[in-house]
Amino acid sequence: MTVSMRVMSAGDGYKYLLKTVAAADGDRPLSTPLTRYFIEEGTPPGRWLGKGVASLGKGELVVGDQVSEAQLQLLMGMGHDPITNAPLGRAFPAYKDAPKRIEARIAKLDATLTPGAKGEAVALIVAEENARAGRRAVAGFDFTFSIPKSASVLWAVADAGVQAMIGAAHHRAVAEVVAFMEREVAATRTGATAGDGAVAQVKVEGLIATAFDHFDSRAGDPHLHTHVVISNKAKTILDGKWRSLDGRPMHAAVVVLSELHEAVFADHMTRIFGVEWEARDMGRDRNPAWAITAVPETLVVEFSSRARHIDAEKNRLIDEYVTAHGRQPSNATILKLRAQATLSTRPDKQVRSLADLTEEWRTRATTILGGDATRWAMDATGNDRPLLLRADDIPLDVIREIGRSVVEAVGEKRSTWRRWNLMAEAARQTMGWRFATTTDRESVIAMVTDAAQLASLRLTPPELSLSPVVFRRDDGTSVFRPVNSTIFTSEVQLLAEDRLLDRSRDLTGPTVSLATVEKITRKPDTDGLLLGEDQTDALTRIAVSGRVLDVLVGPAGAGKTTAMNALRRAWEAEHGKGSVVGLAPSAVAAQVLADDLGIETENTAMWWQNHLTKGLTFQPGQLVIVDEASLAGTLSLDRITGLAQQVGAKVLLVGDYAQLQSVDAGGAFSMLAHDRTDTVELIDVHRFHQPWEKLGSLDLRHGHTSVIDTYLAHGRIRDGDTETMTDAAYTAWRADRDAGRITVLITETREQVTALNERARADLLIDGTLDQDREVELRDGTHAGIGDTVITRRNDRKITASNGNDWVRNGDIWTITDVRDDGSITIRRPGRSYGGAIVLPAAYVAEYVDLGYAVTAHRAQGVTTDTAHVLVEPTATRENFYVSMTRGRAANHAYVILDRVDDHQQPHPGDDPNASGRSVLTGVLQHVGAELSAHETITTEHEQWGSIAQLAAEYETIAAAAQHDRWASLVRASSLTAEQAQAAVESEAFGALTAELRRAEANHHNVETLLPRIVQARGFDDADDIAAVIHYRVARATARPAGSGRARKAPRLIAGLLPHAGGVHDAEMRAALDEREALIEARADAVLDGALTDEAPWMRALGTSPSDTRRAAAWRRAARVVAAYRDRYRITDDAPLGAPPVSEAQKIDAARAKVCLDRALSSATEMDRSEGFSAHGPTRTQSQLGRTI
Repeated sequence: MTVSMRVMSAGDGYKYLLKTVAAADGDRPLSTPLTRYFIEEGTPPGRWLGKGVASLGKGELVVGDQVSEAQLQLLMGMGHDPITNAPLGRAFPAYKDAPKRIEARIAKLDATLTPGAKGEAVALIVAEENARAGRRAVAGFDFTFSIPKSASVLWAVADAGVQAMIGAAHHRAVAEVVAFMEREVAATRTGATAGDGAVAQVKVEGLIATAFDHFDSRAGDPHLHTHVVISNKAKTILDGKWRSLDGRPMHAAVVVLSELHEAVFADHMTRIFGVEWEARDMGRDRNPAWAITAVPETLVVEFSSRARHIDAEKNRLIDEYVTAHGRQPSNATILKLRAQATLSTRPDKQVRSLADLTEEWRTRATTILGGDATRWAMDATGNDRPLLLRADDIPLDVIREIGRSVVEAVGEKRSTWRRWNLMAEAARQTMGWRFATTTDRESVIAMVTDAAQLASLRLTPPELSLSPVVFRRDDGTSVFRPVNSTIFTSEVQLLAEDRLLDRSRDLTGPTVSLATVEKITRKPDTDGLLLGEDQTDALTRIAVSGRVLDVLVGPAGAGKTTAMNALRRAWEAEHGKGSVVGLAPSAVAAQVLADDLGIETENTAMWWQNHLTKGLTFQPGQLVIVDEASLAGTLSLDRITGLAQQVGAKVLLVGDYAQLQSVDAGGAFSMLAHDRTDTVELIDVHRFHQPWEKLGSLDLRHGHTSVIDTYLAHGRIRDGDTETMTDAAYTAWRADRDAGRITVLITETREQVTALNERARADLLIDGTLDQDREVELRDGTHAGIGDTVITRRNDRKITASNGNDWVRNGDIWTITDVRDDGSITIRRPGRSYGGAIVLPAAYVAEYVDLGYAVTAHRAQGVTTDTAHVLVEPTATRENFYVSMTRGRAANHAYVILDRVDDHQQPHPGDDPNASGRSVLTGVLQHVGAELSAHETITTEHEQWGSIAQLAAEYETIAAAAQHDRWASLVRASSLTAEQAQAAVESEAFGALTAELRRAEANHHNVETLLPRIVQARGFDDADDIAAVIHYRVARATARPAGSGRARKAPRLIAGLLPHAGGVHDAEMRAALDEREALIEARADAVLDGALTDEAPWMRALGTSPSDTRRAAAWRRAARVVAAYRDRYRITDDAPLGAPPVSEAQKIDAARAKVCLDRALSSATEMDRSEGFSAHGPTRTQSQLGRTI
């Protein structure tokens, strides 16, 4: 990707941008060359960028002006205007740090506590607050725009003129993508909250951004890139107020922005220099990279690897060795010196002038090219002007064809998608075309995206009611639906899921008799072990169900293999030997299944290929076990289960929807498991040695954040910066390895895996654990020799063991036993000293072999070890963390990194000095990365947009707009001065005041007379915010409904919670409010009816609905309010009212719901008593009647 994003926190988060800025001064518009700073040490000062800049100060700032540190501190540090120092809307929230929180809590301790008790209380407070994360407000978003590596190389060695032109092309591309962001991405949110923020997403006038150019990478290689730091402050078009940017589209659009930036930059380069572009294969697990055709890959590699620094350090160490010993070192010694160099070459970023860097780059490039690098760059850029496309050159039938291709490509990797996904793929598929203007490219991408959207099926329901024109965008869509939030799927995906669901309900499949099952379950297995109760139940229900497609769900370590083995024995006892076959998404998982069950297995892709080419099929009565089924794609499962149904076989999917899912379009396993109320699930975890870890692993699986304390109490969690945690995890892993334990080191990214593998091998060489005199170079630039642990990364059935019993699979772990001069190696399974040797050809070694000391979570799934050491980043998902922390039988340790950017948790530990392991892991456990099936998405979307949370927020937002002028007139008609009244209406607190007035009116208070009386009661000379003071006075004066005794009227509340908005005369506004009121009332009924039907646990606290008609109606009215409260605040736990309310609005609703909860229980209890029953059993009268009868 050429664009990446991180969040910048308020305070001093901006300062890293200034560390390399040259001290020189001068004027350089963003679109002009970088040559002004050619000889200065450092990078150019930042420049202002974006249409929003015109809103700052009194218009004296313009795009291209230089950014001063003082201006950056005001804008990004404080959220103020960088010219006038005036606050831009609300100030950034000021969160207390740990010492201040501790001080505040200690001050509130009971003064009568004894010294000992107070000491204990203080110690507890200190421990709790130090474990909590501090918070920082989000000040902005740092988008890094990088040009492709081949273009950076060309820029690095070109003459000053060409270098300046490439820089200008880069700046234009950045400016055009920022303009695209302003049109398509930038938005803010306003209105009432819908649970995750304000409900209405509205456009802003423009972005306020600063751009900082950087020249090189940390290793000193050419890497021209620009940090575009976008302020979180933006002026809203709707009302001209300053608000915060909506972060959701900023995150969602990153891939689109990256694809667009790369294509726009390529267009500029072709227009200027006539260069051609090509897609280059970057190897397995990586997307192709676009590169300038004239730039050879050898030159790109020269400027893209640490290998050069390692070799330089190695040569220095060899020179020292020769000086000390008077002779050249042996091959074995050279390998050790290289290992030492590997550990010592972690370069810090150095500040150098562009002139200095360019001279070095040209020298290196000249060596690689065999001729003058600058002359080569001149030839590479001296091309004829090529033919360029305009948007109308592309026929519409081609647009439609590409649109269908986009849907197919996206549908291979996702079960559902949004417009952003389609747009990114459209940009990807049109990258090979060169356009005359950026407008032409954007137009074609938009047309292809429209065609792809038309070829997709919409899953998000249409708007349930019309929105007034003031709440509609120019294209007619409602601001209550975020731009590009609609979710789509394909007909192919939806039909495949339909067929899977139908097969799971088909009861015509083969079975095993209950007598056979009981016979098997009563006998111990070959290890003398009997099945557990849950395993016996699972085996029985699967064997006799008759379902064509069955599901077995089991958490990590729950004994799925043991249960499957017993099922195999039972099935073969009735259907004969060979009647059970196995499949798995990967060759390694298939081999594990074969070894565990002693059956024929194959990976799903190869089995289907053999079916197509060799006619391989299932047999009637067979049981087909698909292990690790959560990793199987939906379309693959559809094909396999369809064939099984045709021939009369049964398919059993075994897995865990809480673990990692398919890289293809997935969600099918979870869908099938949740579709049934009687899904077979193992619940007793057998893997772990410690009883507490058995229970703890289940809590991790379900995302229960309270379990973090359990792992902390047992010393399983450490936290710190990246370097400290990496060292700690590695050291602990190495200690376990040296102690003879089977252990695994798990981390998030391939880059981390490579670095840890490199370090492990270097240490093993230096301390003599590995004794090598020959090595081979692997794909990622690392090396391997005799004794090294490696992983093969590609299935190749042609590469077999000498005895013919084994072959090379993707993900298999091996030990190297020999390295040959031609680059081939001999490998064996770990622990074997003879037999089973396989020779890997040099070509395979160079492309498909990695060191195997560290792995990612995806590679770790299915592995069982003694211990596991897990590096956890804030960006990890619950599924990754759960899989990683359940590999070790004896112990699993987490090493939590606190100083990395976090895309899903607020606040962001990457910028937070008070972040803790607990806070990061809380975010991880709340970050569900599992993909939903299309069917589950339909349900989720209808629940989302039809919920009271959504409808109530829409209602309150429309009501505020509809009644605004009325309330403003009322304020102006009170005894306030004109200046005071205007300040109150323009205040941020005016919205809260109008909501309070609406609540008062719903409680039958006459606000027309009440408000003037409240205003006249006391002056406002000392008031900082008049609207806030009036709001407080109104709330106190109207805490209870108007009237008393029998004269008191029931409040006019929608679903017992929302104040009715009266006095709205605009027909469009009134209709919108009435429609939503009806929908909220209907939703409250539906939620209550669903809870009654499902016998939801929270309903028990309300008692049973009385049989008496009048009392039953009263009970239902009360229960309905509780149901509405739960839906409005998205409460899912078993307690009727959930966790204590946080906001003032929720506290009011919670009080109403609590009254209704008590009323419902009272109605149920009174009826029980009237019928001779209490809540605790029969009354004395009823018992006597029973005995008499």
